Order: sequence, then structure tokens, then C-alpha cells
Amino acid sequence: MMPGVTNGYNRQRMQKQRDMLDRVEKALDKVRPALRADGGDARVVACDEENGAVSIQMLGACKGCPLSQLDFVYAIESLIRREVPEVREILAV
Repeated sequence: MMPGVTNGYNRQRMQKQRDMLDRVEKALDKVRPALRADGGDARVVACDEENGAVSIQMLGACKGCPLSQLDFVYAIESLIRREVPEVREILAV
């Protein structure tokens, strides 16, 4: 295969990953106003559609806050699992 050219399978896999990432981002957008109100935020570091794994990094004031673990588990993790059911693992990084 020529460099820079992807086959149909790779294009399809990349599209599925973008779709899953887009849905995870939309789920995060629902909780971001509350995080930003306290000077924090969250971002998707990695999204592996094949394994159903998503890595989320807490940013700003959320990064060092002891309550961020509660936010992560009760708000972010439960929301992502509800909105994107094919996500099987959510990691805080």
C-alpha cells in the first residue's frame, strides 16, 4: 500500500473512533459548565473504540482538587457510560 493511503477498513475504523470521541466530547460538554465554574475542566486524552477505553485528564483547579475524584466518578464517568454505552473503561490520567 502507498504511504498516506488508507484502505477501507482503516478509514472505517478511524470514522468509528471519531464518532465515539465526538459522543464522549458531547457528554463532557454537559458537565463542563460546572467544572469551569470552579476553575477546572476535563479533556479526552485518548479514545480507543476497539477496546472501549477512554482516558480523561482533569485540568485547572480540578487537577489538584481532592473532590475531583468524586466529580470524575459521579459526574463524568456515569455520564459517559450513560451517553456512550460502548465505553467499557474510563481512566483518569
